[in-house]
Amino acid sequence: MLQVFLSWRMAVVLLTGFSSGLPFALTGVTLQVWMKSAGIDLTVIGLFAIVTLPYTLKFVWSPLMDRFVPPFLGRRRGWMLVSQGALVLGIAAMAFSNISAGPLFIAAMALLVAFFSASQDIAIDAYRTEILGPQELGAGASLYIMGYRFGLICSGALALILADHMTWQSVYLLMAAAMSVGIVTTLLAPEPAVGVRPPQSLAQAVVLPFVEFLRRRGGMEILLFILIYKLDAAMVQAMMTPFMVETGFSNTDIGAVTQGFGIVATIVGALIGGTVMTRLGIHRSLWTFGLLQGLAGLSFTTLALLGHNYPMMVAAIGVENVCSGMATSAFAGFIMSQCDKRFTATQFALLTSLMALGRVLAGMPAGWLAKMVGWPTYFVVSMLIAVPGLLLLLRYRSWQRMPAERTGLCSQEQQVTSKAGVTP
Repeated sequence: MLQVFLSWRMAVVLLTGFSSGLPFALTGVTLQVWMKSAGIDLTVIGLFAIVTLPYTLKFVWSPLMDRFVPPFLGRRRGWMLVSQGALVLGIAAMAFSNISAGPLFIAAMALLVAFFSASQDIAIDAYRTEILGPQELGAGASLYIMGYRFGLICSGALALILADHMTWQSVYLLMAAAMSVGIVTTLLAPEPAVGVRPPQSLAQAVVLPFVEFLRRRGGMEILLFILIYKLDAAMVQAMMTPFMVETGFSNTDIGAVTQGFGIVATIVGALIGGTVMTRLGIHRSLWTFGLLQGLAGLSFTTLALLGHNYPMMVAAIGVENVCSGMATSAFAGFIMSQCDKRFTATQFALLTSLMALGRVLAGMPAGWLAKMVGWPTYFVVSMLIAVPGLLLLLRYRSWQRMPAERTGLCSQEQQVTSKAGVTP
């Protein structure tokens, strides 16, 4: 099983995961700390949350990256290099911003960095989906998660530590230089050979990803499954920190265990999930890891009944993150398997946006529910939320597409696009 991790494709996936995760904290937590240390008003800092909007809306411009091919490196690596080059310039521009003189310039630069970071994600997600074989999806998903987490640690924890010993300008310039990992990887990696005809017009790139998905067998069921499969984990995550605070754990306890130990546990879970998935396959992995993810809520139910108990808190965080990491590997592999390679960028962006919507829907009523029923019952309810997603897996066999459905531009789609006024 471990042999699947030793290919050059897996090294590319790991390093591009690092490149994908690196910019995120630079427009989030790390930037907030820099602004706070510069004396920026909390209201202004709060408004900076809007700079993360491109990560939610990346499906809007993803058809452009399916339709158009840069004049170098190919359709996927070309867009990866364009995004990475823009990120180096954008992060460097943030380094030379004078925050104290006014936040407007750095806000504009942060928004641009977030835009090109989301664009890099689109290209890397499509590249990963197209370069990996069916038996490599789970391992690839786990290594990508691992690389992404290392990128977050570099631009988050490491950047904050460095800021105590050098200027913020130097920190951001170092982070810009760290993007060279992604650039070198992009230059050395091969372009995927997908063997299918990409969209021949921008209109096709916008319309056909929706048409193809909605016309396939079980398309609506697949969308519902993606929306709800990880709702149980989302409910736990939504109220984890308030629960910890209310239970009496210190900020140091919460930070060290959830952000330190928790990240390591997620990486371990993702690697376990990717390894086991090579043996079980996607279907059985979704069942097994989804069940474990739901049962992990028992650890938080136990902690809620025990109260302030540090060993149980560590155990709960460990169990939750390991099981969630395993389920995430299988879920990411499933999403990759559902993308039509003519428009991988658009469908992957749409499906992951739908997954993110599920987290939002789970988080909105979470506080009200916890207040109404109490913490032990809340975590029991979060476990039960896993049941509908698992039941939908009974329909998994009917979601499988025949080979003819996976390649070529079928005549039915041509008819649909013609009726919609879309010319090939």
